[in-house]
Amino acid sequence: MAAHMRRRLRKGATTTAVAAAAVAALAASQAPAAPLAETSSGGGDQQAAGEESDGSQDGAATGNSPYYTDLPPLVTPDRPGSSSNLPVVTGTAEAGIPASVLAAYKQAERTVAGTDPACRLPWQLLAAIGKVESGQARGGQVNANGTTLSPILGPALNGQGFALIKDSDGGAYDGDAVHDRAVGPMQFIPTTWAVWGQDANGDGRKDPNNIYDAALAAGRYLCAGDRDLAVAADLDRAVLSYNRSTEYLRTVRSWFAYYQRGTHEVPDGSGVLPTAPSTGSPSPGPSPSPRPDGTPSTKPSPPPSSKPGGTKPGPGPSKPGDGSTSPSPKPTPPTTPKPTPPQSETLGSLENAGTGPLSATAGGTFGERVSVRTRNALGAPMAKVPVTFTVTGNTGALFEGGRKTAIVISRADGTATAPALKAGEKTGEFTVTATAGVSRPRVLTFAASVTARRADAIVRTDDKALVAAPGTRFADPVTVRATHQGAPAAGVAVTAALVKDSLGLLDEDKGPYFKDAAGKPLRTLDLTTDAEGLLRLPALFADENPGTYKLLLTAEGGATVVIELTVQAPEATPTPEA
Repeated sequence: MAAHMRRRLRKGATTTAVAAAAVAALAASQAPAAPLAETSSGGGDQQAAGEESDGSQDGAATGNSPYYTDLPPLVTPDRPGSSSNLPVVTGTAEAGIPASVLAAYKQAERTVAGTDPACRLPWQLLAAIGKVESGQARGGQVNANGTTLSPILGPALNGQGFALIKDSDGGAYDGDAVHDRAVGPMQFIPTTWAVWGQDANGDGRKDPNNIYDAALAAGRYLCAGDRDLAVAADLDRAVLSYNRSTEYLRTVRSWFAYYQRGTHEVPDGSGVLPTAPSTGSPSPGPSPSPRPDGTPSTKPSPPPSSKPGGTKPGPGPSKPGDGSTSPSPKPTPPTTPKPTPPQSETLGSLENAGTGPLSATAGGTFGERVSVRTRNALGAPMAKVPVTFTVTGNTGALFEGGRKTAIVISRADGTATAPALKAGEKTGEFTVTATAGVSRPRVLTFAASVTARRADAIVRTDDKALVAAPGTRFADPVTVRATHQGAPAAGVAVTAALVKDSLGLLDEDKGPYFKDAAGKPLRTLDLTTDAEGLLRLPALFADENPGTYKLLLTAEGGATVVIELTVQAPEATPTPEA
């Protein structure tokens, strides 16, 4: 057998046997695919060619479009457990994943782990699907932002060899205003993307042709319905929801096991391209599973054991040859299985519903309110879900009404909006956490900050000349007003400093001064405006050095004003002539 297996799998009973044989060959090479769940053998039902579909979420993410059927090499890329921190371009070329594509898969894994940790999404599963769907974005043909250099489009789903899915997006994503096509490196059809699309690279767009957006969308889609992807049956169901073909499942499983044994980063654009994709669409009905003699059988597989390791053997003789037996175990009373709620009533995900930056000045009210959207396991907005919003931090920020926690019920469109946030008096960072669900909570965390009060202007309230004789007090007080966008800036920090010139050089040795509590000269003060934005400075005194001096006032926010102070001896009174 050649060192690489690149066989094109065909649909139907014969091809399923071929796929099974290929997986067996991988096992013999010590590169086994992960075990298929016993209950997944009938999960490969696919829509018949020519049968019309609305492209809804009850179908498949890709619309069951063609995919690449190349299987991994028989030589494993590296020893088990060595799939991280490998140097660039090492091992077999087939095992390499383009840098941006690999980064997108790992970022998606981290993001999903933060919002749905119970799903346990492995990035290697995304890599396996990306390999099968687009050859890792055509070998990493993406720009610096992760967007494919040209659109990756599947064939028109026109019922000729594929399902019939009429246009749903006016050609916005796939350029086809007649029929839908699978789009991008993860091959989403437009109706699926409309529900599951993500903006993972922060450019403000949900782009199916962007590997970061597409990888995160795929991760969230695979985790829908309370799936735990560390459980074989859940993983199989997730992959089959992507493309309803058992052959597809086996191909993805083969690459998943391959990448789990090791991979490495290669430069973008240098990945190995797969060969031809599969064609056509099988007839509906259970996919036949091969018997040991090679003949297909449509008999469903038995359900998996409820305990790892299968059924234990029954009791035997206590001692060899004595014929004694252990007492028979008492029969276990039958248990009624707990009904599984329909997917439409199962919380699937919690997502940001357009919350903007959360920032406010101390004591102010945040202009933005935290808003999230709940979706069910089918990806549709889900109403009447309690969402708990919690403020965490020590800035003193609270929800309206002085609460740190608020519970809001999602509306018909799935959105839940927290009460308005009011900033405390302490500046710094804090977080707002949104939590929905009980058995498997979905969590979103938003960063927020409280900044110091600011002024964009500060001016004197009068224009009187400030003059004093040496060794005396300035008769007129200094009063200034700070404003922000024309409104009084209350509680703004202002620094007053006696300086040599308008550049702000301090003059600590001579010139006018303030007094501290002990009456000693002080030439720098930290002050705060009142509720009207006004600030009246303490009394100023002149020392024995005549001259012109400057008082620099700097408000938080950068606004400044320079005030001139003059110290001069009083004019001598002329003596009358005798």
